[in-house]
Amino acid sequence: MPSLDDIVEEYAFLDGDERYRLLIELGRALEPMPDALKTDATLVRGCSASVWVYPTRTDAGDLHFLADSNAAITKGIIALVLTTVQDGSPQQILDTDIPAALEPFDLKNQLSSNRTQGIPNMIALIRETAQRYHES
Repeated sequence: MPSLDDIVEEYAFLDGDERYRLLIELGRALEPMPDALKTDATLVRGCSASVWVYPTRTDAGDLHFLADSNAAITKGIIALVLTTVQDGSPQQILDTDIPAALEPFDLKNQLSSNRTQGIPNMIALIRETAQRYHES
């Protein structure tokens, strides 16, 4: 997965349909999430598409998230969110302003509200997970 800065740079040079294609490509590049992990417990509430997020820990104690969606563009948005936090320590994730990191993509104006309505819920789930691991 390219860095968020690289994605921002490429995104800035694209227009409408090309931006959708980039999001779809990012979604396709996500690490596969086993179907067995796509359960009600990993389902992100409030998304128009089905979105699943499952946290794991690396040997170093960092958080690594597996995620998937049944919608291609939504999966690309997931990839953007995960790029901001993937393999970070719980403290690094808590210190990351994910909405600010996503501002250059102007998702609220680029995509329909149906596609973006679950983003805050996904961010909240990631932050809650980081908080839980930080406290343990």
